[in-house]
Amino acid sequence: MKYRQLGNTDLKVSEISFGTWAIGGSWGKTDDKESLRALGTAMEHGVNFFDTADVYGDGHAEELLATATKGKEDRIHIATKFCRAGDIHDPKTYSKEQVRTYLEASLKRLNREAVDLYQIHCPAFEILKDGSVFEVLDQLKQEGKIRYYGVSVESVEEGLFCLDQPNVSALQVIFNLFRQKPLDELFPKAEAKGVGILSRVPLASGLLTGKFTKETTFESDDHRHFNKDGESFNVGETFAGLEFNRGVELSEKVNWIQEGRTSMATAALRWCLDQKGITCVIPGFKTEKQVLANLEAANVPTFTDEELGKLNAFYREHVADYIRGPY
Repeated sequence: MKYRQLGNTDLKVSEISFGTWAIGGSWGKTDDKESLRALGTAMEHGVNFFDTADVYGDGHAEELLATATKGKEDRIHIATKFCRAGDIHDPKTYSKEQVRTYLEASLKRLNREAVDLYQIHCPAFEILKDGSVFEVLDQLKQEGKIRYYGVSVESVEEGLFCLDQPNVSALQVIFNLFRQKPLDELFPKAEAKGVGILSRVPLASGLLTGKFTKETTFESDDHRHFNKDGESFNVGETFAGLEFNRGVELSEKVNWIQEGRTSMATAALRWCLDQKGITCVIPGFKTEKQVLANLEAANVPTFTDEELGKLNAFYREHVADYIRGPY
């Protein structure tokens, strides 16, 4: 496993890390025993960073991480998020009292005294512009409750705004072969300012595994069913904002990336890691097998300049105009 510095922080995190939304909920059926086995396998292979949130299974993902990392708290870094348990448009959700309540609840579930990276979880842009929430986070940082803080954003515009906030240490961004816009301006500016980048939804909710067909269906409690057109939250969080059938067609057109790289999924993760400015990718998982498959991305060949150019042209000519939602 290779490790990369998270911006200007003192955290060195595994370039392949993992998100825990899927084991918390909203991705169909889960098995806690399998989830814990998968977490253990990830750590055995050098993964030292996990991303979670207080709303993933109403805190269940945080509890699973507490169990899996018991006795390893000084070696395993955890990022969690807040605000989506409340009204993301209501300033009261981001008040000192409310954020402290969210944080204390997460710390209790995580069984930790401090969070390594505390992130605002896709807030309303007007809240970010108000700026008060950053003052709240500054105070919690001074108190030692959080080591660093960042923002999970939906759009490049939001990300650029956050880069102007002096103590933002990391941005979590939807980034994959179908969402390349951050490459143009956001990533270079983040790197210049010493802000880390976490690539979320790196497999476009599974589209970039190549395993879906237009006949594929999802369980009723899977967000790929109930949010496929943005019915429940930002449409960009599901299939990178693409309409499912179009996403399947597009994935078929780029399946050549797997040649010499084990699988389409590992190739898609490798592509993310090959981009300048990326700190780590945080794919989701539900099984030990998926963890091992994603870890293989560290061992496959990097993309050539010719391949990178071809994929960038593909995005601009065939994908960008079909992404829905702010990005």
